[in-house]
Amino acid sequence: MKSFMNEFRDFINRGNVLDMAVGIIIGGAFTAIVSSLTSDIISPILGLFGGLNFDKYAFTFGEVTIGYGKFITAVINFLIMALIVFCIVKAMNRATSKLKKEEAVQEAATTKVCPYCKSEISLEATRCPHCTSQLEA
Repeated sequence: MKSFMNEFRDFINRGNVLDMAVGIIIGGAFTAIVSSLTSDIISPILGLFGGLNFDKYAFTFGEVTIGYGKFITAVINFLIMALIVFCIVKAMNRATSKLKKEEAVQEAATTKVCPYCKSEISLEATRCPHCTSQLEA
């Protein structure tokens, strides 16, 4: 039992598990914001201009009420969330690719390859430290 608990503790202490937990918590809070945006702002505005208030749409079969308008609101919530997540991921990918390009430029500028032994050497070297060949300037 002790080894199981140690293994579980190691699993929980991994960075990606903590990141996932934080993401889920923030996602839950963000979901509440998007739900409020859809139900409190977007749906009334649609109702104002088009006479549409999706929350009021429902079928009634005997004692059973099927609120398909709330489903439409949930679909709108999902589309808004998907759009926002897409924009965030796209911005993060763009920022990450810019950082990688800057790092690649900095790394490429510090070394060169010896034309004789193909070893990586400093850009300022006039003689290869591996094969001792005289290098051209």
